[in-house]
Amino acid sequence: MLDDLDGLVSAESPSSDPVALRACRSVLEDIGTRLLGKRPTVLPGADSPGGDGTPGGLLWRLGPAGRPPVLLVGHLDTVWPLGTLRHRPFDVRESRATGPGVFDMKAGLVQGLHALAALHATTGAYPSVAFLVTTDEEVGSPLGGPVVTQWAEESRAALVLEGAADGGALKHARKGWSFYDISVAGRAAHAGLDPHQGRNALVDLAGLVVRLDRLASADGETTVTPTMAAAGTTQNTVPDRAHVTIDVRAPDSAAQRGLDAALRQLVAETAELPYEISGGINRPPLEEAHAREVLGLAHAAFDRLGLRWPGSARVGGVSDGNLCAAAGTPTLDGLGAVGGGAHADHEWTDIARMPERAALVGQLTADLDSRPRPA
Repeated sequence: MLDDLDGLVSAESPSSDPVALRACRSVLEDIGTRLLGKRPTVLPGADSPGGDGTPGGLLWRLGPAGRPPVLLVGHLDTVWPLGTLRHRPFDVRESRATGPGVFDMKAGLVQGLHALAALHATTGAYPSVAFLVTTDEEVGSPLGGPVVTQWAEESRAALVLEGAADGGALKHARKGWSFYDISVAGRAAHAGLDPHQGRNALVDLAGLVVRLDRLASADGETTVTPTMAAAGTTQNTVPDRAHVTIDVRAPDSAAQRGLDAALRQLVAETAELPYEISGGINRPPLEEAHAREVLGLAHAAFDRLGLRWPGSARVGGVSDGNLCAAAGTPTLDGLGAVGGGAHADHEWTDIARMPERAALVGQLTADLDSRPRPA
């Protein structure tokens, strides 16, 4: 697993670089083909039939085709720009592996592939499994999202190979994610000669931004965070355009829908200049009810494997697991690497825990495959 992790982390794969994504996909395709004895289906991408957009992901369909599969889900894209390896290459010290994407989520992909290979080596056959890897999860899954939803709808359950919560805890719930881009149109003018002739888009937008925290909940469960903003053309010109992006997290679907309506109303009531608002709900929450069945099986799997139960948690981040749950599929997340520092320079994976997490994924896959699909 460590050799495969080295190869995969050393193939940089920022979401915005189609060439790097294709190269990393090729590395993963080779690793999976060697372990599983079967080449994957390469899914259509935004670059089909020959452009330079985001490439499609990979799908291994294993075992009997006559019954709903257990869906294993992951992504190979990372948030790290090309060239990060030059100052932060893959490295192992004691039991910690570091490098761009090692925790989010290349170790999870490696563990999942080795889990299925070990199942086949032990039993001589594969359970009914779909191993799906997307290429654009970090930017909201515009390409991979519909594929995840389609396979989730056809599957017995979904196991998401994203990194674990603190201490190795599984993730039984995730908040929902919405994001917005709000633009205001003003009128440019010389800031020294006749500023009164202008209409300042930045000032108008600022009036909205300072009111955003009133939409968040007092308990911190629902958050509204302006994340990026830009305005103006030169330092001596009244800005004729301004825009801000806003990140919204909500614990349940009712709160997410309510906040969407409240944000749109606030913009309409606050903006004095013409405005446009784009975006909206990207991923509904993965609520605890979606995970209950699989979480119980996971607890039993830990006992059967002689491993300490690490607990489970609800987290604020989102994943393609949100889409699986929205499809009505029993879903458990956080089955990937034990480590931490996702999206941070100190990102790390505990390589000593990789074998046990692979064993867990294999056990849980086999257990789910043996159970009837709920009506």
